[in-house]
Amino acid sequence: MGEPVSLDIADGIAHVTLTEPDRGNPFDLDFCLALSRVATECDENTAVRAVLITAQGRYFTVGADLKTMTRDREALPRFIKDATVGLHSAISRFARMRSPVVLAAHSLVVGGGVALSAAADFCVAARSARFYAAYTGIGLLCDGGGSTFLPRRIGVRRTAEFLMRNQTWTADQALANGLVTEVVEDEALPAAALALATELAAGPTASFGEIKNLLLSTWEQPIEAQMELEARAMARVCRTDDAWTGVTEVAARRKPEFRGQ
Repeated sequence: MGEPVSLDIADGIAHVTLTEPDRGNPFDLDFCLALSRVATECDENTAVRAVLITAQGRYFTVGADLKTMTRDREALPRFIKDATVGLHSAISRFARMRSPVVLAAHSLVVGGGVALSAAADFCVAARSARFYAAYTGIGLLCDGGGSTFLPRRIGVRRTAEFLMRNQTWTADQALANGLVTEVVEDEALPAAALALATELAAGPTASFGEIKNLLLSTWEQPIEAQMELEARAMARVCRTDDAWTGVTEVAARRKPEFRGQ
C-alpha cells in the first residue's frame, strides 16, 4: 500500500496528488501525516516555485474517515488531536511558504477538503465540482484552518451559513461566493490548473511569499502597523535578484525573466 499523498517536482512546480481513489482520499491520520511531510518538502526545496494540488479518482476527497472515527468513542478526541497535528502543520506551511499554491477541484470536495481549498492561494474548479461543508452534518465543526480561511475568502456571515446550515455549493456558487478562483469545463481543468501553476512558477517567488504573509496579517493589524509590515517586506524583497531584474528590465522597457531568487 503506497503513500496517500504523492509528490513530484518538475519545472519548478510541486505536483501534490491525493492518491487513495478507492477510499475517496479520506483525511485520516496517515493522510494528515503524509500531507505534512509533503508540505515541509515543498517549503524547504528551493526548486519549488509553485504547488499544484490534485486528486485521483471519483472524488477529490470524502473528508473525514468515518470508519476510523467510529471504532472507539473514548479514543475519538485523542484521534482528532493526533490527526490535526499533521493536517494543521501542512495547512500552515502551504499558507506561509513562498510558493503560491493552486488547488484543482475536479469533483466532490468535502469537509477538510473545503478548508484546504480555501487555504490554497488559488482554487480552480471543474464545472461539475461540488463543495460540501459536512462538519455539522456529523455534529462536529471545522478544522484545517476553515475558521481562518473561509471567512477571508467568503466573509464571516456566509461562512456561518455554509457551515451551520451544512450547505453544498456548486462550482458556480463557490465562484460567486469567493471560494473558487475560476470555473472551467471538466475536460479543461488539468490544463487550466497547470497553466496557472506554470505562470506562477515563472514569477517573483519572494514577492509572492511576502504577499501571502501580508494577507494573513491584514485582519490583525492596525493600518499603520500593516503598512510598516508592507514597507519591511518590500525592503526584504528589494535585496533579491528578481527585484533588481524586474526594476532594471522594466526601466529599460524589456520584459523581466524571474528566477525565484
